[in-house]
Amino acid sequence: MDAGSLSSSATKAQSRCPLQEQFLQRRNSRENLDRFIPNRSAMDFDYAHYMLTEAKKGKENPMTSSPSREAYRKHLADSFNMNRTRILAFKNKPPTPSEAMFNESSASVQHSKPVKSRRYIPQTSERTLDAPDLVDDYYLNLLDWGSSNVLAIALGNTVYLWDASEGNTSELVTVDDEAGPVTSVKWAPDGRHISVGLNNSDIQLWDSTSNRLLRTLRGGHQSRVGALDWNNHILTTGGMDGRIVNNDVRVRSHIVETYSGHHQEVCGLKWSASGQQLASGGNDNLLHIWDRSMASTNAPTQYLHRLEDHTAAVKALAWCPFQANLLASGGGGGDKCIKFWNTHTGSCLNSVDTGSQVCSLLWNKNERELLSSHGFTQNQLTLWKYPSMVKMAELTGHTSRVLFMAQSPDGCTVASAAGDETLRFWNVFGSPNVAAKAAPKAAPEPFAHLNRIR
Repeated sequence: MDAGSLSSSATKAQSRCPLQEQFLQRRNSRENLDRFIPNRSAMDFDYAHYMLTEAKKGKENPMTSSPSREAYRKHLADSFNMNRTRILAFKNKPPTPSEAMFNESSASVQHSKPVKSRRYIPQTSERTLDAPDLVDDYYLNLLDWGSSNVLAIALGNTVYLWDASEGNTSELVTVDDEAGPVTSVKWAPDGRHISVGLNNSDIQLWDSTSNRLLRTLRGGHQSRVGALDWNNHILTTGGMDGRIVNNDVRVRSHIVETYSGHHQEVCGLKWSASGQQLASGGNDNLLHIWDRSMASTNAPTQYLHRLEDHTAAVKALAWCPFQANLLASGGGGGDKCIKFWNTHTGSCLNSVDTGSQVCSLLWNKNERELLSSHGFTQNQLTLWKYPSMVKMAELTGHTSRVLFMAQSPDGCTVASAAGDETLRFWNVFGSPNVAAKAAPKAAPEPFAHLNRIR
């Protein structure tokens, strides 16, 4: 929230508090409740008239009288019930005051739901880092942010790790020219192990804490591996050969399943949160949905849905965090659309023309919002409100297409890398509005029981 909004809301809160407090004090004081109107049939008007006129004369103008006369007057007063001290005698008790009106009005004052203020979205990046030798290739995936709050980025033949907590940079690996450049990086769920796809079709598995190469996966692809994603201990890889391979990193014969459907390079891979469905996008303009239960070890697995609505390469994929069967996909420069899919039925729920190449998509973990990154002409990040798809903000600063995005573990910060060789950090998703919950148990480490894999 910006300072202006904060001071304004604080001033309003201060101006409301005294009135609220005063209202509550009055409600609890019986002396300030509505007056009681007496019942005329219960009054003795003759006695009231006597007390207001005749009886007052004796007090204001005392007269000397004998003891016998005074005794007679008192006896007469007792006989006619004239010794009362109050003029208005209420024979009926006043009814118990009803506080329904006050309870209703006070509830509206105390418990009225405050209007949700609009979140302040900074229009400039909070940090910018140099990213020299970043390969300007739409079909690669060179940026990822792990659960241990370490960001990995591939620059040419080298993978660098940037610790977001400490701000330290370290080099993980530099491959030789025959194997490089690096074409994809992806953290395992444990935030410790990372997979590195190479231009020569190999995939390397590294332990980031010890900077140790654990194993190299070979034989799954015939050309560069530009897309990676993890599903527990299964590493799914997509290559320029159009193949999608499931690799079980726990066993020596790591290829356990293959998916056949794309006939050009696979540039987007995303497993759903449940691990039951896989979305894949390719340079053949196709989007496939694969179901884990249909996987076959003896023959290539067939897709659950083949979606042909995009008219350009499909790289940007994002599963919705609050609706399990909702997938967002983005098309390249000849398509420029973000589409939303029901992956159970395969139906397209909505399509939005963004006006430029869609390079990457990220959902806000705390609000119903979607962030997209784009190419020519503005090279911007656009924040959309879902499902209305109204633009909430456009973040500019990059001077070339924003190829890659990654989200911090807390869901607040987004890192973007572009062809201008800069890495920018945006506080676009703000702070979580939900109460802090106990951290979920980390997924089992895929290499926990192994010292070294040959």
